[in-house]
Amino acid sequence: MSRLSSLTFPIVQISLDLTNIDEALDTAAIAVDAGVDWLEAGTPLLLAEGLHAVEQLRARFPNHPIVADLKTMDGGYLEAEMMAKAGADLVVVMGRAHEATVRRVVDAARHYGIKVMGDNMVAEDRVKNAQWLESLGCDYIIHHIGFDERGLVKGLSPMDELDAVVEAVNVPVQAVGGLTIPQAIDCPAHGAPLVVLGAPLVIDANEFKTSSNDLHTVLREISTEIRKTPLKRWTADGTRIAQEGK
Repeated sequence: MSRLSSLTFPIVQISLDLTNIDEALDTAAIAVDAGVDWLEAGTPLLLAEGLHAVEQLRARFPNHPIVADLKTMDGGYLEAEMMAKAGADLVVVMGRAHEATVRRVVDAARHYGIKVMGDNMVAEDRVKNAQWLESLGCDYIIHHIGFDERGLVKGLSPMDELDAVVEAVNVPVQAVGGLTIPQAIDCPAHGAPLVVLGAPLVIDANEFKTSSNDLHTVLREISTEIRKTPLKRWTADGTRIAQEGK
């Protein structure tokens, strides 16, 4: 996967949680020009546009890795296969899925040369769930507090357990779910080298539209600050730094 192997940490990703492919393509173009590394076909976009969203993103941005956030819960091999054939470089499987589903997503990923992101959203123990996902072959962990969960239980943040998740696994971690701009910028310092920018930073979570009239400037400034943040537990070339005593 040359599109993945050529990148260096930290990685900046934009979550295209939009419901219109034209707006998604326009937003992606702004993000790429502003220096964003990975493009995510968000769940709302995949629901609205299906595989065509991934296909059109791949056609428009042939050199940028694409994450297909389908949040797979069943039919693991087929869903991962479909996304891979459409042009995705990474697919997302949920940590609440059955072990067989996670394994089948990983099987398809290995066959098609893509990577798997395991998402611990709504797990009873997010730290143990992250370890479990890694043990089944997930290449990355998404440490995730869901949109509805944050709406019901005020004050929840993925930052609360981020350090524990990072220390528990040996694969790169991404924190997702209502991050503020300072929190997103600080993620590499917590050992989480994959930083996603979505709702509410650049996407209106309630309207599923871009939230800034000057998105390019916002993305460029945040991306620049993320890359200035000292990186913990990882080298720039993606090598995990061994911890003392481990």
